[in-house]
Amino acid sequence: MDALTLRRWSAGDLELLRRANTPEMTAYLNGVETERQLLDRNARYLRLWDAGEARMFVIEDGEQRPLGSIGFWRVEWRGEPAFETGWFVVPEAQGMGVASRALGLLIDDAREHRAGRRFLTAFPSVENAGSNGVCRRSGFEMVGTFTDTFRDAELTMNEWVLDLVG
Repeated sequence: MDALTLRRWSAGDLELLRRANTPEMTAYLNGVETERQLLDRNARYLRLWDAGEARMFVIEDGEQRPLGSIGFWRVEWRGEPAFETGWFVVPEAQGMGVASRALGLLIDDAREHRAGRRFLTAFPSVENAGSNGVCRRSGFEMVGTFTDTFRDAELTMNEWVLDLVG
């Protein structure tokens, strides 16, 4: 799996959200979403890109097969404008460095489109060793742990940050 690209999310990518909406893939996200939630999320990805509030991508291999999704969106972090990132990789592509390589491409894109925002944040579950490892390998610094409500349940997350200027 040499070539890896990020392609702008499109309306036709809803099926990729459905593929990732399994108990195994959402174990660290407090479970699966309803079909209505998936439809809303797909529409939100498109709307926020068009509004300049987010940049959501499909991760593709050299044959343009979708391997997952990654993106970033505007947030307030510790009182200042920042971006938050999140991703998933389909099971058959996990363990091959796809998430780390895609995050490297995304960091480049965030630096190019940062619009005055200095930090890129990520908040994986403390139990998600894979995503926490991706953050560590990608140069993020873990600055804390917190518990918040996510999908109507408590979730304890690690707080990772990357300085987009440095």
